[in-house]
This record gives sequence, structure tokens and C-alpha cells, in this order.
Amino acid sequence: MQRRRFLGLTAAGAATAALAPALTACGSDGGSGSKTLRVVAADYGDKAANHSQNYWDALARAFEAQNKGIKVEATVLSWTEVDKKVAEMVASGKAPDIAQIGAYADFAASGKLYSADQLLKIPTQADIIASIARAGEVGRVQYGLPFVSSTRMLFYNKSLFAKAGIVKAPESWDELQAAAKKLQTAGVKIPYGLPLGPEEAPAETLLWMLSGGSGYTDHDGTYTINSEDNLATFTWLRDELVGKGLTGSGEPGRTNRQDVFDAFCKGQVGMLNGHPTLMKQADAAGLKYGTAPLPGKSGKAKATMGVADWIMAFKAGGHREEAGLFLDFVYSTKNVLNFTNQYDLLPVTSSASDRMRADSSKAHLKPFLEQLDNAVFYPVDKTSWAKVSKALKEKIGSVVSKGGDPASVLGEIQREADATELAGAGK
Repeated sequence: MQRRRFLGLTAAGAATAALAPALTACGSDGGSGSKTLRVVAADYGDKAANHSQNYWDALARAFEAQNKGIKVEATVLSWTEVDKKVAEMVASGKAPDIAQIGAYADFAASGKLYSADQLLKIPTQADIIASIARAGEVGRVQYGLPFVSSTRMLFYNKSLFAKAGIVKAPESWDELQAAAKKLQTAGVKIPYGLPLGPEEAPAETLLWMLSGGSGYTDHDGTYTINSEDNLATFTWLRDELVGKGLTGSGEPGRTNRQDVFDAFCKGQVGMLNGHPTLMKQADAAGLKYGTAPLPGKSGKAKATMGVADWIMAFKAGGHREEAGLFLDFVYSTKNVLNFTNQYDLLPVTSSASDRMRADSSKAHLKPFLEQLDNAVFYPVDKTSWAKVSKALKEKIGSVVSKGGDPASVLGEIQREADATELAGAGK
């Protein structure tokens, strides 16, 4: 994985990765008759003090105290390497018992994972928010267990809005364009930040597809990348936003999300799509900002994008019962909140979400939380998604440049997606 992509967290890098213990083989039975679960997880911290190894170690010791005869050994790695390392372990026949990483579909499709109903107690499984649980399904069977989540909203700079005479956040594309023009006239460097560069192009793309009434797939899971709505969306972006100089002087196809976030925190961006982590950055910069639902084609968008990272349990170690007990413990309300509160992320269970809503210190997260039930996720259940995502990162930026051809580029990505799907079905 490159720099943390979906939830907006940066990888801790080699220094913090060095804190983690060496990777070992899959779960085994100790000489004392105890069973050992090997867990590999990702780091959400940005320094040693909040390295996620601390969370997993404390969780493991607490679990062991309640479950005699089961040991848990957790290895936490940076996002730049954890997915690759787990894939290598699986390929070499040394899969961990449990992995908390970015994707599960390939492992599920090849029959390497236990399903959720083979692992979790019914109350635990029922507590997972339905919209996120569905994103973990392959063939209507849930294999990916969501770990943490996030949604997106429109962020705007209140000071720049006041300077430009804008009295409220835009709710439609016309209002967005009008606000961007006022910001442009007021001398704002980047009226609307449009990061279609390789760091997170699939996210910004999906947000605009949703605001235009479409998405990557339809209700049946069929790719709709070159739908009429999507073609209209990117034609509007090319002509009415980028073409009118409302996204600044840089090329959106070469603009990465973190660059726009940094510019926003410096007071150089009027509006952009963002997630909860941006609030921490903006607060640290002393920026006065607001958040609002995504503007849609003719009014507020009906849905926003949701993102999640995943936990999965591998069959290789044969520790289904022990893994299930541990995962029930992971998903207890207390443990879910212990993690999400540390990193300002959203919980994936209804019980933890209810607790967060009732916590006055988390009021800033409530607008993001309220969107989870109707959020639309990447089609991560498709083994083809990795190739489609790569194609989007490479090509989608050209669509909005001068002379860009939405029909040609979206059609090309659609054909590649369909071909990858067909090849996967033929295996």
C-alpha cells in the first residue's frame, strides 16, 4: 500500500515498523497445551506514542486474561507494507490466523477465509452496521469484517467564504460553481480543490459519480463506469469547473489529496471533499472551517462515499473457534471505541456508534457518523477492483483536462473492468 489512502492516515514508515516483532508462521499450539493466534494488523499512528502496536498488545493481554489457554501474538506493520506482507505469508503457506488490512476479496474468492457466521456470535454479527457489512460480502456471504470506517463531506473555509460574500455552503453543482467563481474573484488561489492525482483518484471520482446520481456499479454489482450520468458528470467537471479555472492553476490529474489538504490548512483552498482526519489538521492550523453534505447535480447528493478497512480470519491455522472468540472480543463496544477514539475514526458497530453519538466530546464526528447507513463503498468485493482502481489512478485525471474525452477514457476503463471481471469468472 502507498501512503494511507482510504481513511486518510499516513503510514508510520520504517521507524515505527521497526517497533513491530518479526513476522512468524500461522497459529500454532504451544508446548504447554495453549493455542496461539497470530495476528497481523496495520498501523494507524504517525509516531511511536500512538503506534497501533500499543492497542493490539493491550487488547491481546486483556483477552488472554479472560481466555486461559489462548495466546495472542500481534504484529503491527505500516500501511506501506502490511498488505504485501500478508499476501506473501499466504502465498508461502504461512498465513496468519487473523489479518487487519485493506482488502479481502482475493483471499475470499480463493477459499482461504472463514465466513463471518463461522466466526462471530449472532449478537456480534448483528451489531455490525448493515451497509458496511454488505461491503464485506462475496457472493452474498460475508468474509470481510469491517474494522474502522469513514465517510466524506464538503469542507469549506469560513473566512474565505465571508471574504467572498458567500453566506452558506453550496447544495447543488450550480451553487458550487457560483461559490467557486466568487472565491476566484476574491483572489482565492484554489476555489475548489480537485485531487484526481494517483494518491486517491478513485475516492474523488466516486464522490463526483455519486453526486451525479451514479457510481462505479449498479445495484446488481455490474460496473457502470461509463454510464450516461457519469459521462455527464465528468463533462460538467471539465467544462464548468476545471475549464473555468475554478480548481486553481495546477492540473487535477497531477494533484494529490494530501497536497490539497495541506493547502486547505494554509488557507489557500475555498472548498474540497474531506474526511474526519482533515479536521485534526485544520484544527491544528487554527483554521475556521465548516462541513456540509456533498452538493449534488440539482440538490444535496443522495449518498456519500464510505470507506472501511477489513479484518479477516484465515483457515490455514485451523483455529476457527479461537479466532471467533478473539474477534467477538475485538468487536465489544469498549474495544471498538478505544481504537476509534484514539484516531478520530468511525466505529463499525451500532452499539459503539450509539455511544459516540451520546458523547458530547465527539460532536464533530456526528455529521460523518449519520451518513454511514446510506454510504456507498468501493466495490471491494470484486477481485477486479484492484486493477480498476489502478486504471482510474492512471487515467481519470486526463478526463477533466483541456480537450479531455470523458466518453473515450471512461469507456476504456469500463472495457478493462468488464474484461477483468470476465477473466475472473472464467477461473
